[in-house]
Amino acid sequence: MAEAFFWGLLGSASLIVGAVVVAVNMPAARTLGLIMGFGSGVLISAVAFELVEEAATVADGLAATTIGFFVGMATFLLGDQAISNMGYRDRKRMNAVHSASGLAIVLGIVLDGVPESAVLGLTLLEGGIGVAVLAAVFLSNLPESIAATSGLRSSGWSWGRIYGLWAGIVLVSGVAAALGYQLMSAATPAVFAFVLAFAGGAILSMLATTMMPEAYEYGGRLVGVTTTVGFATAFAISWIS
Repeated sequence: MAEAFFWGLLGSASLIVGAVVVAVNMPAARTLGLIMGFGSGVLISAVAFELVEEAATVADGLAATTIGFFVGMATFLLGDQAISNMGYRDRKRMNAVHSASGLAIVLGIVLDGVPESAVLGLTLLEGGIGVAVLAAVFLSNLPESIAATSGLRSSGWSWGRIYGLWAGIVLVSGVAAALGYQLMSAATPAVFAFVLAFAGGAILSMLATTMMPEAYEYGGRLVGVTTTVGFATAFAISWIS
């Protein structure tokens, strides 16, 4: 459980790294878009090979996997709509002035990041940390942190408040990874498959509705290259490991 907590912290530590990047030198929008594209490719690979395929294998069938996948999709989309109604629709958009409450910001980032962190704990139950999943979690958090930090600074947030926000969410992510490990350690194959597929559906919905549109807007057609490279890199890591 302690190991899962550590990996959860490490995967989400990019939230703090993103704030430091903004403080030192705000990256160009095109650079951020290309990073988002690479992270999207990594996450697509992780969903396909580390989550959904693994879920179907563990359950020895498609029922639990299929149900979990679409329930995860629906849960994310409903949560995303609720958070958008709270004023945090543009959470991955650079230079957006966020008028949303602190609660909406926390909920938005938790909605995007906690399913990924929980999966880190689940991969430990499969015999060891999923390197591709860890890389995907780290990379997917980085653009959101950069975008949100930029927007929060524009709306008057102090650096202390921003770092406190990210540190709190990193802690929550670590707890999510630890709980994913602890609660699923005695789960039946069907329940384990459901949870893996649930995370896959939620992550894929997040990619389609927030991360990939922003990546293309900022990075242009070259995002197609970085997304493909990200997918290939994660697949290679998964294949080797």
